[in-house]
Amino acid sequence: MKTVAIKDIRPTQLTHGLREILVKVQFYESLTGHDLEMAIAEKPVPVVLGPRGAPFAIDHHHVATALWRVGIKAMPAVLMADLTRLSYQEFWLTMDDHRWTYPYNAKGQRKSFADMPEHVWELEDDAYRSLAASVRDAGGYEKTTVPLEEFRWADLFRTCLPYPQSEDEFLTIQRRAIKLARSKAAAGLPGFVGKMPSQGL
Repeated sequence: MKTVAIKDIRPTQLTHGLREILVKVQFYESLTGHDLEMAIAEKPVPVVLGPRGAPFAIDHHHVATALWRVGIKAMPAVLMADLTRLSYQEFWLTMDDHRWTYPYNAKGQRKSFADMPEHVWELEDDAYRSLAASVRDAGGYEKTTVPLEEFRWADLFRTCLPYPQSEDEFLTIQRRAIKLARSKAAAGLPGFVGKMPSQGL
């Protein structure tokens, strides 16, 4: 598998961070020609083939959605597993066992696998998911290869911080989230880096 039509990509999570997607949209819209082609090539979507051969994304939902929003119809893909032989129920149990799916809504409630949207751009917005990405980008924690790490950080912020209702509130809460990410409360999460270095003498 070298490429996949974005309209055919099935999501394996219920939520995404719309703010994070819009940042990626702005990035892709700033590129043209070879630069855009290279940027797309750098983010192949890892997929698992499921029932009826459908490609299920196990990462890069935000990238796929951003590309769709700027009019890109297909993207590079990497086949991680072929589970077409499994029944619908066996497929989702296997995905769950491998931590290749995250069936939780924006309130952190577990839902049925049948609730998964058909397309990657149909996911529910979760500001805490965007918060997790922005805190990572600001150095609050490091990116790792641990599956679903951003969701674990989002759940910490969901538990401890109020839901941002505006852009100003988001920026205020982001500062609090960075401090929280550097505190002992986050010590067990993937990518934890500890306290910020002290300033001055």
